[in-house]
Amino acid sequence: MIPCVALLGGSFDPVHHGHVALARLFVERLHPSELRVLPARPWQKAALQASDDARVAMLELAFRDAGLAATIDRRELERGTPTYTVETLRGLRAELGDDVSIVFLMGADQLLKLDSWRDWRELFDLANIGVAARPGYRLEHDALPPPVAEEMARRLARPEQVRITPAGLVCMAHTLAVDISATGVRALLQGGDASGRASQEAPASLLAPVVLDYIQQHNLYRS
Repeated sequence: MIPCVALLGGSFDPVHHGHVALARLFVERLHPSELRVLPARPWQKAALQASDDARVAMLELAFRDAGLAATIDRRELERGTPTYTVETLRGLRAELGDDVSIVFLMGADQLLKLDSWRDWRELFDLANIGVAARPGYRLEHDALPPPVAEEMARRLARPEQVRITPAGLVCMAHTLAVDISATGVRALLQGGDASGRASQEAPASLLAPVVLDYIQQHNLYRS
């Protein structure tokens, strides 16, 4: 069988249940040979609040807690500058060869702005794309920017096709009903009570307990 590498990139500031659910959804659909998680210094976002090492540590805890075998790929962090997905995929394709199926995973919110990414059409030359629904975001043709909708329409394929094709296809999943943003998680973590202790109830429903423990032990995301 052709090797298949599923890639989940993001800021993971911090990693939350939505990230893990997205990875699990496509692991179950694609049965990849490997799941790689790539913490980034994305060019489109403001300064990150947690350090690179802290984000990696939280990722390791979250995926181990979820029972998902994942390799944390630090290449974007080691580059030392804000990164573009197309550059990362060029490097991975050169490393893995032409025959491996690479599937880059994203949520519907990212798909809606895909045409703002650097050299975004080249992404399809380098990898397949797996897109998952998210509450409040539509994946239908008329909800997407026209150039993105055109690419999606001619590239849609079943998971089993994507699993054995090196690049150029899109797999859409409409079954991920998880709506969590790292921005919202950070806002909750920054709220403290009169004693200065961070509120645990709401964040505990959004983060793995081991990740919340790490955040509290290292005093992350406090105002």
